[in-house]
Amino acid sequence: MPRISFLGSGNMASAIVVGVLNQKVAAVADLACLGGNDPTGAALSARTGIRLARDVVDLCAGADAVVVAFKPQNLADADPRLAEATRGKLVISILAGKKIASLAKAFPHARALVRAMPNLPGSIGAGIVGWSSLAPLAEADRAIALGVLGALGAVHSFPEEMLDSVTALGGSGPGFVFEFAAALREAGVAAGFTRELAAEFATEVLLGSAKLLKQSGEDADVLRDRVTSPNGTTYAGLQAMKSANFRDTILATILAARDRSRELAQGS
Repeated sequence: MPRISFLGSGNMASAIVVGVLNQKVAAVADLACLGGNDPTGAALSARTGIRLARDVVDLCAGADAVVVAFKPQNLADADPRLAEATRGKLVISILAGKKIASLAKAFPHARALVRAMPNLPGSIGAGIVGWSSLAPLAEADRAIALGVLGALGAVHSFPEEMLDSVTALGGSGPGFVFEFAAALREAGVAAGFTRELAAEFATEVLLGSAKLLKQSGEDADVLRDRVTSPNGTTYAGLQAMKSANFRDTILATILAARDRSRELAQGS
């Protein structure tokens, strides 16, 4: 089993650790973590039994792979010993917006570099991750990367230039879904539900519909038509959505997020 160290011990790192252990990608004895100036590292160690490292040198010593999971803005001020400590290691970064070129400067001696974009549902193992690498990965490194990232959910590889689009649809997408859930809730209240019951209905409708969409393997348009009777209630609602240019709004939403990701990545 690979030896994996986690530089950063927040929610996403914790989710990966739990997933890696549950899926038996690595053993407790082969994992280590290091937090920042906060109790997250100690808390993760206490909760999972993995080793809490003393510093970055101790963290990386003996590791096959190092998962970089601290706040992206802290990369520029990271411990200068990291460059040497990660020599010969597989480095997997989940730092939002940090390009492979920047990672290569911070970890110049890594044997392989992976940049990944997870999303918030990954914190409960229900996410989707897009990733790219500096160069094609050796079979062993690819297996480690897929094992680590797979702990968060579904995993797909992309050319790095696609990661801004991955950020828009995968990373920001949950925010748009939560906004839709809030809109459903408020519409339910307007239709006579209590706020609590409207929220429950909105959540269960989203959850059930997403499960059906995934498990059926059918296209969303097909399932939409299945629930839509001619001139029925769903048809009436869909016509209102069409009149409001709903799909054009979603298109503009995703492209705005993608373009902003590109702006933020300039020089990163």
